Amino acid sequence: MATEQFHMTAQTMFGLEDLLVEELKAIGAQQVVKQVRAASFVGDRACMYRANLWLRTAQRVLVPLGRFHVRREAELYDGVAAIRWEDHLGPDDTLAISCTLHSNQFTNAQFLSLKAKDAIVDRFRKRFGKRPSVDLDRPTLRIHLYIHEEDCIVSLDSSGAALHKRGYRDPTNLAPLSEVLAAGLVLLSGWDRTTAFVDPMCGSGTIPIEAAMIAGNIAPGIHRPHFGFQEWKDYDPSLWRSVREEARERATLGNRPVIVAGELSSNVARKASINIARAGLKGRIHVVNKPFQELEPPAAMGTMIMNPPYGERMDKEEDILTLYKTIGDTLKQRWSGWIAWLLTSNRAAANQVHLTPRPRIKLFNGSLECRFLRYELYSGTRRKFEVEAD
Repeated sequence: MATEQFHMTAQTMFGLEDLLVEELKAIGAQQVVKQVRAASFVGDRACMYRANLWLRTAQRVLVPLGRFHVRREAELYDGVAAIRWEDHLGPDDTLAISCTLHSNQFTNAQFLSLKAKDAIVDRFRKRFGKRPSVDLDRPTLRIHLYIHEEDCIVSLDSSGAALHKRGYRDPTNLAPLSEVLAAGLVLLSGWDRTTAFVDPMCGSGTIPIEAAMIAGNIAPGIHRPHFGFQEWKDYDPSLWRSVREEARERATLGNRPVIVAGELSSNVARKASINIARAGLKGRIHVVNKPFQELEPPAAMGTMIMNPPYGERMDKEEDILTLYKTIGDTLKQRWSGWIAWLLTSNRAAANQVHLTPRPRIKLFNGSLECRFLRYELYSGTRRKFEVEAD
């Protein structure tokens, strides 16, 4: 039954958990509980479809099937083999298994994935004389193992490809900033969605695109061609069409704040324009091919978010320090009245901004531990503040 309620888990990134909880409540999820890099909730099939379509800060939406203690590989095999996989998969279907491992008992996540695969295919061989095969690209069923010490949770992955893959970004782009993190930055900034918004170092355009989609109430997954649940036995095409149509009707397309994407490189600026067009946002985001020092504020006040280089690929340490000093000087000289946010993993460079950030939010950009720093640029002041030690 499409209205049957069941438990689910949405995975996210460190520091975005509170945002995810609010997003889940907004789509009607029940019994929402914040976890580490995740939130659990209860909903029906329509809620699962909406979660995949609407959650900007989620990486995946999982549906737990079984939970058991595991201390040895044989216990993992037995626990996985005991699940009624034939309710979800046929012998002619395909599967893929991933494993997230946080345990002193085990060290090799890939081996555990193979062990779980063996348990599933052996169950099918015994019952049907045939077995499903492995397809890592687009399987009928994507299965996720989460092992924390001696606790194992086996889930179905309803998302398929990770939800940061919105479908608008040119796959040839180098894109170090995840769409999920970009959306999280916009939401954490407290931007009111109507005043001016600027990313002066936009790269492939991810932050401005996510901002424009938030302002327009455009579902982040609306451009995705496929979700994992569309391969499931209980997939309801009519319900999915209804959820997508509901999303299209909710888009507040008249909400068009001024959004500016600045970029120094003309080649990168062109790629940002391509991504903006792919997202259906042409005309909503103004790409300006200028260095930050020459960028004109589009309004007397607004919100700025920037993700400058952290220095890993710069030739000399003084280059990154000079860059951040220039950022600070430009903010003080040209952007009074604005709120500026800066994401960086380089604390020494951040000190060169010479403004006091409040708050400083801990986040991760991939494996890099970062701080998301807020600078309030008071009108008419040139007073410099030293960055506080973190």
